[in-house]
Amino acid sequence: MNTVASVQALKGQHAVVTGGGSGIGAAIAEALLRHGARVTLMGRDRARLDAQRNVLSALGEVAYVSVDVGNEAAVAAAFERAGPVDLLINNAGQAQTAPFAHTDMALWQRMLDVNLTGVFLCTRAVLPGMLERGAGRIVNVASTAGQIGYAYVAAYCAAKHGVIGLTRALALEVATKGITVNAICPGYTETELLRASLEQITSKTSRSEQEARSILLRHNPQQRFVVPEEVANAALWLCMPGSAAITGQSISVSGGEVT
Repeated sequence: MNTVASVQALKGQHAVVTGGGSGIGAAIAEALLRHGARVTLMGRDRARLDAQRNVLSALGEVAYVSVDVGNEAAVAAAFERAGPVDLLINNAGQAQTAPFAHTDMALWQRMLDVNLTGVFLCTRAVLPGMLERGAGRIVNVASTAGQIGYAYVAAYCAAKHGVIGLTRALALEVATKGITVNAICPGYTETELLRASLEQITSKTSRSEQEARSILLRHNPQQRFVVPEEVANAALWLCMPGSAAITGQSISVSGGEVT
């Protein structure tokens, strides 16, 4: 990946990264920029997107569009503004815990809207252009929660399982059209989402942060959390020219937690 050719492998490609204001999305945007892509960040927090654009602008051309990915009209307007998209990274997501018996309709719908409907709406917005051009890459950032179950996050698990199902079905539909569709499934990753999970454990159990970390890592063979750059490397690989034969896959980036 250190040759001039590989660094410019995505030159001329326009990438949209949803949830691009921080964490995994920001790391993916940086990786794509470093390999020549032009990037549009999307997310709900305009100030955060603007700050991230300023950070990344030294690497290449970066724009941002504020949007709620669960809102059909807002998504259509955002992608109209962004223009044709060659690489779509559906990264926007949200997790909220609750015992199943306390999972009300509002929580259930919120998890589906952000984590699954958002993937559907953003993909639907870019797919006609990709089909017309006969090329495109769609990478859905799911979760190990889409591959296995976790207690107290039934709605989140259901949504992420849905993302993997959508990925597999769409990949088959467009397999001969020059478009690949894949999912990346990170395990616990050093992001704000992880910090929120740790805070919830410490506040409800009186355990220390180190003890909370040990709880989350107890089934991880590497005994460590993933870092955003490792997820970004997987997304970058799926966007590179040499990965054209990879489609319909759900790739676990989890230190061996899911095999």
